Amino acid sequence: MKKVLAQCAAHCLMVFLYFLLPLLPLLAAIIFMRWRFVQHYPDSLLRMRRHLKAMRQGPVQHFFGDVLGRAPTIPAEIRGSCVQCGNCCMERQCAFLEQVAEDKYQCGIYTSVWRRFSNCGSYPLNQPDIDRYACPSYYCVSEHATEHAVESSSVAQWAPVHFARKGSA
Repeated sequence: MKKVLAQCAAHCLMVFLYFLLPLLPLLAAIIFMRWRFVQHYPDSLLRMRRHLKAMRQGPVQHFFGDVLGRAPTIPAEIRGSCVQCGNCCMERQCAFLEQVAEDKYQCGIYTSVWRRFSNCGSYPLNQPDIDRYACPSYYCVSEHATEHAVESSSVAQWAPVHFARKGSA
């Protein structure tokens, strides 16, 4: 049932975002205070379209099913650090990703408070998350879920109480 609800929510969000596509650069400029989205509207619109296409490939379902739905296996510890490869940014298809050097990328909205409420704010959640984007740096020390790992994960820091695991809030 959880999977069906996640798929339905993902589908509804995608329909809504495609409906808003012509306004997305303006909305992004306002929300993230990055006026270049409006200044370079045609390029921003193409990037938004590419971003939405990449979201349809799984990230939006992952968000509703695993991030908000609390993935059943959150490892006790994840190690590594970002090497700025851009893989986790929907295979470099994210509209907010900026290239800073050859094979080096950074998030254009990294410092935004709104970034926390996306897949980005919870990456990496577990080993399948790391594998999905072939991350060259992060790895799970243990695949055994613990209540401590759930409570200290970046998801638990912002998820509303009604998304918390049973018995933990």
